[in-house]
Amino acid sequence: MKRTEAQSIAVLLNRYLREEGLETPLNERRLIDSWPKVMGPMIARYTRELFIKNQVLYVYLNSSVLRQELSMGRQVVVCKLNGAVGANVITDVVFC
Repeated sequence: MKRTEAQSIAVLLNRYLREEGLETPLNERRLIDSWPKVMGPMIARYTRELFIKNQVLYVYLNSSVLRQELSMGRQVVVCKLNGAVGANVITDVVFC
């Protein structure tokens, strides 16, 4: 049997994840896990909880000053986090 179309395992794995509906939850988990690396240790220290619902990242912070400061740069945060994952996982961030 002659094989004419060889594909890498990465392409096949990504296709499988997409077909099974596992790509989005995996990317969401990667985004949440990248929060301390992208935002830095100081901001991560003030973060209590993170979760994603309907492509919106909800971030609970201990500091009201930090919450206000990050709210002004929401779009920059969205771009940095999506860039870290390599996919458009979130469209907005809500700081609570």
